[in-house]
Amino acid sequence: MQLDTNNHSVFMLRYHLIMCVKYRNKVIDDTISDRLKEMFVKIAPAYNITLEEWNHDTDHVHILFRGQPNTEISKFINAYKSASSRIIKKEFPEIRKSLWKEMFWSQSFCLLTTGGATADIIKQYIESQGGKDGKQGN
Repeated sequence: MQLDTNNHSVFMLRYHLIMCVKYRNKVIDDTISDRLKEMFVKIAPAYNITLEEWNHDTDHVHILFRGQPNTEISKFINAYKSASSRIIKKEFPEIRKSLWKEMFWSQSFCLLTTGGATADIIKQYIESQGGKDGKQGN
């Protein structure tokens, strides 16, 4: 497991982001996915985000990325969705006829944290601290 560092901390903050096209319209092909990915890579550094993996289906994208403790994820996602929607509609005008009221992304998204250990393993580790029976004192 490789940890990231900055001046004051050591961390591993990985996220799995799933974003869907409004009403799950099937408009993402390889060309559009590649352009969406390029925009992600361009915007991400300003928010201390690094892309690790990208893939798509016709109506959604899956993104694995790393962040830092000062990463403002919701601000990044909003900035990315806004910029990518505007640029995709400009560069691929034919896509507009497949969108609802010209909205590219659904307002909602799914964001999951990822890591090397499950929550149950971390819970067991925390419970085991402080003594043989996992309890402080005595």
